[in-house]
Amino acid sequence: MSLSNEQDFPDITLPDISKLSGSLAQRVYEALRMAILAMDLPPGTPLKKQAICEQLGVSRSPVTEAITKLASEGLVEVIPQSGSRVTRFSLSEIREGAFLREAIELAAVAKVAAERTEDQLAELTRNLRLQALCLEDHDEAGFYAEDERMHELIFAFTGYPRLNAIAATGWVQVNRARQLLLPLRGRAYEAYEEHRQIIDAIRRQDADAARKAMEKHLSELVTRLEPLAKERPDLFT
Repeated sequence: MSLSNEQDFPDITLPDISKLSGSLAQRVYEALRMAILAMDLPPGTPLKKQAICEQLGVSRSPVTEAITKLASEGLVEVIPQSGSRVTRFSLSEIREGAFLREAIELAAVAKVAAERTEDQLAELTRNLRLQALCLEDHDEAGFYAEDERMHELIFAFTGYPRLNAIAATGWVQVNRARQLLLPLRGRAYEAYEEHRQIIDAIRRQDADAARKAMEKHLSELVTRLEPLAKERPDLFT
């Protein structure tokens, strides 16, 4: 299948790799990954190596290495003798990722609710306040970042250091797709209210309530994404 009829590489500014850490290939990978997850490089976008090289000021080798790594994560589709493009969303992969994430995070939030310290509660409460400030400022990107941070804190507070990485492996497609939901009118405010209920249950050390609140929060993602697959068939397989 040829990519010749696909859209051109979009006129966007990729993240500054000088501010990232690691090898050159790792920094190119991080820049492209950030752009894909933020939907700056939407599903179906061809990855023009020359354009990427020129913008980042690098040779083709680290770009090729970065694209290969992104392909191994399912974020990029490499088509032999044709090129590569950002993968379109797959509802089956989204459902599978949500299933995995739910299985892990429901157990995590129940454990944190039962065992949390006052310092951990303070950090979660501070994060919730930052979410509210982002909403007041109509800062969707900021809200998204604090939303992600809240989930990372919950995983970290279990005391199991590899848990977040394990959950993130299956969550990557859901994480990318949920960017479609935050601009929807009222969704960010609904997500904030769901977060508030989760943290309130943790405050009360009610493990069962925390688990139920998290289950409701996570289930909203797939429920809301399914209609979008019909509305935006260009983004989905």
